Amino acid sequence: YVCSTWGNNHFKTFDGDVYQFPGVCEYNFVSDCRDAFKEFSVHIQRALNSNGHPEIQYILMKIKDIAIYLKPNLVVVDGRLVKTPYYSSGVFIEASEIYTKIYAKLGMVLMWNQKDALMVELDNKFNNHTCGLCGDYNGIQIYNEFIKGGESSMLYNSITFGNMQKISKPTAKCEDPDETQALPSCNEHRDECHRLLTSPAFADCRLRLNLEMYIQACMQDKCACNGKTDSFCLCSTISEYSRQCSHAGGRPREWRTENFC
Repeated sequence: YVCSTWGNNHFKTFDGDVYQFPGVCEYNFVSDCRDAFKEFSVHIQRALNSNGHPEIQYILMKIKDIAIYLKPNLVVVDGRLVKTPYYSSGVFIEASEIYTKIYAKLGMVLMWNQKDALMVELDNKFNNHTCGLCGDYNGIQIYNEFIKGGESSMLYNSITFGNMQKISKPTAKCEDPDETQALPSCNEHRDECHRLLTSPAFADCRLRLNLEMYIQACMQDKCACNGKTDSFCLCSTISEYSRQCSHAGGRPREWRTENFC
């Protein structure tokens, strides 16, 4: 029931597909896409921070008729700056220095680390009703996200799929990533990533999550960093693995040290 994005432009759909999409426009992350009244929508915009790493600049949500705008250490509801904890008509917002969390009575929880990582948990009553970067939540991997069925069956790559989720704004100045430039595949660093993600600290996580998915993301991160020992390269995917493990009821032990992450 969880869709997330983290680190070096990684996304995991509700149905469990993992892909990378480096766009820096505003995108539909997840919305209720039934034709009639939409119960909610979540839009995000990423940009590169001063270290050249992608971070979420802002999140724009609508829950029924309430508009919520989030930036790091800032919560705006219906155009007014609000203090947290904040509660109004079925929406509860709490914020610490590290996380912003929103609980919506209609069946949604959103958690943002105010940097790169966003996670949305959605009640299964929205199965088959969502659209956006999180996919259609129909329980079938790939189908209807990256493969469009019907008579002209088409296979999309992740860049094409991501660009389709852009929110068109007349004033936006942002370039679509080039769909012909597929992100380079990466077959190195498997041993190191496997070792990190199967360390004793994560013993309680092995059976709760799809380990291979995070190994692949970790390998992509290492390749993208070209040997730089920048902590972002490794820490963002391991942090995500730790978060998802906790979310699935696991108990990751302390894995950060003074020299690592």
